[in-house]
Amino acid sequence: MSTALTLGQTARVERCFSASDAADLQRLTGGTLDADCVPEALINGLFSQLLGVDLPGRGTNYLKQETRFLARAPLGQRLTASVEITRLRPEKHLVDLATRCVSADGTEIATGRALVLAKDVAGAFDPSV
Repeated sequence: MSTALTLGQTARVERCFSASDAADLQRLTGGTLDADCVPEALINGLFSQLLGVDLPGRGTNYLKQETRFLARAPLGQRLTASVEITRLRPEKHLVDLATRCVSADGTEIATGRALVLAKDVAGAFDPSV
């Protein structure tokens, strides 16, 4: 990351999960899944991808994540997951973010928050802090 993190900064990703994706997760975890809906673990995976790759980026360490699932996401429908910085604590290298996932028709699938340690993310915080 070449610029410092700022309040309100966002990142998002779009993904359409298939029945094959759900079956792969079931095979890996041994869990039981609903055949018609995207597993919650795959939706949370979108947030993990955003936090670890885009915002704050590589070197981010997860400390907490809370997700409220509000609706089921049908397989084969485009989902948009986003994260937004809601608080920065540079003295501790902490970043609070709001998380959100919506379906193509605007249905809110999940909302929540995440707390990450961005100490090892290059350029995340002003080095003078």
